[in-house]
Amino acid sequence: MAQTSSPISGVAERYAHSLFELARDSNSIDKVEADLASFERMFEASDDLLRLINSPVFTAEGQEKAIGTIADRAKITGLVGNFLRVAARNRRLFAVPGMIKAYRRIAAENRGETAAEVTSAHQLTSAQVNELKATLKAVAGKDVSLNVTVDPSLLGGLVVRMGSRQIDTSLKTKLNSLKLALKEVG
Repeated sequence: MAQTSSPISGVAERYAHSLFELARDSNSIDKVEADLASFERMFEASDDLLRLINSPVFTAEGQEKAIGTIADRAKITGLVGNFLRVAARNRRLFAVPGMIKAYRRIAAENRGETAAEVTSAHQLTSAQVNELKATLKAVAGKDVSLNVTVDPSLLGGLVVRMGSRQIDTSLKTKLNSLKLALKEVG
């Protein structure tokens, strides 16, 4: 397990490892990963769901009931549905985003891959994703699974995080660097 300094990331790692072991035992690693990705897309798209996950105002029972209803309607059942209910019951919903990232990394390692988090200014085409995977494979020396998110505030370019490395080619960062350089000149 990776060394973590944050209590939240420690909780996320422990829960992700437990979920992975259950998924491996039931031969459903890929299904669990797909269900987690589905839930991740849901909370990224909904401020209300994000508020439910992060707010300490809601009771554990209220969170569990709400998450159960949401999971059932989204057809997220089985291990992930139960996992989300347990996280709610134990007041750990705030760590679910970290749990999803940790699970994704653990599953990638199990497949002999390394995981990379990619943030782009716009949606990447499948050709761009394939080219990026090939480039990162050459750097890492093994297959790379990508988790691509879109952040229009980058203006252009990419931010790639793979392990402890980060490569930031975004226009936003380049413009901020130029701004700082201009301040030093003047």
